[in-house]
Amino acid sequence: MASRVEKMRDQDTPELTERQRELAEQVFRLRFQLSTGQAEAVTKLRLARKDLARVKTLLRERELRKQNGK
Repeated sequence: MASRVEKMRDQDTPELTERQRELAEQVFRLRFQLSTGQAEAVTKLRLARKDLARVKTLLRERELRKQNGK
C-alpha cells in the first residue's frame, strides 16, 4: 500500500486532479454495477473509494501547505 501512496505523491497537482475525476466517475459506475448484483463490483468499489480518499487527502495537504507558505 505504501508504494501506491508514494506513486500518488510523485504526481503533480493537475495529474492528481485528473485522477480524482476519473476515480469519482469509476465509483459512480461501480455503484450502478453493485445495484445490478455484480459481485466483483464490491471489491473494486472499495478499492476505488479508498484511492479516491487518498487522492483527496493529498490534494488537501498540498492546498494547506500552499496556504501556509511552506
